[in-house]
Amino acid sequence: MSRKLSALGLGLIILATVASAQTPPAKPAPQAPAPLTVEPIAENLYLVKGGAGANAAFFTAPKSGVIVIDAKMTPEAAAGMLAEIAKVTSQPVGTIILTHSDGDHINGLPGFPKGLLIFAQENVKRDIEKAAAEMPELMNYLPNMTYPSGASLLGLGYDIDLRHFGPAHTDGDTCVFFPDRGVAFIGDLAFFGRDPLVHLQKGGSAFGYVKTLEALLAEEPAIKTFLSGHADPMTRADIETLKTSLADKLAKVKDMVAAGKSLAEIKKAFGIEDPADAPGGRRRWPSFVETAYLELTRK
Repeated sequence: MSRKLSALGLGLIILATVASAQTPPAKPAPQAPAPLTVEPIAENLYLVKGGAGANAAFFTAPKSGVIVIDAKMTPEAAAGMLAEIAKVTSQPVGTIILTHSDGDHINGLPGFPKGLLIFAQENVKRDIEKAAAEMPELMNYLPNMTYPSGASLLGLGYDIDLRHFGPAHTDGDTCVFFPDRGVAFIGDLAFFGRDPLVHLQKGGSAFGYVKTLEALLAEEPAIKTFLSGHADPMTRADIETLKTSLADKLAKVKDMVAAGKSLAEIKKAFGIEDPADAPGGRRRWPSFVETAYLELTRK
């Protein structure tokens, strides 16, 4: 009897082991975002990091209340940012500037009061209207101050310049210049430690990305500090290095396409391997090199 039970037990163990081997591993639990932090950058200007979504910023303008740049990814994160702003100043938020239309920069808009001035390049309004199909409350926060290539916010105590240099990360990118402070907030026009993203489906362009970096460096030579949605504060030398690196990649891709090389051959030359599925089943975005190839070869 004991031998029969032992054999049965062994069989159960084997079956359990096989079943375990066939069961896919559980997806890792999503990590909670880092706590919100506020970092002083220059007089009246602060960088907001942490929370859900990309970096944001705010400027305490003496004559118009607080100007916020980008709105985080969720209304809860936006509410958290408003609470942090209230620790710095008692002034109300009066204006929002959107650097582009990605969800991690705009989906927090419903966390703000309604009726604010919202500045954005005109294509951002189009994109938010599309996004409202899945998030209807965004229709209450459509940009009401739009421009094709730029605008200047005057009479705020300090001048702020908004510039759109053409398609880059999207076709609605805005660079926010604080010339009196030597600072620019440039949204998703600078990534470090990761490949720059270019959203072709939103009219972005890898070649335009480099042209935009060139233009923003030429626009305001006095700008020394650059803030972005996904990096720590950067120097002018950082942006120059990024621009040169990306321009070199584009030149090499262009030469290889002209020589009739396939995408697979080009990716191999750059050492690009298709990674495993992104965590949470997220779509893998094309690399900067792949995007350049698609731009050069699409009909």
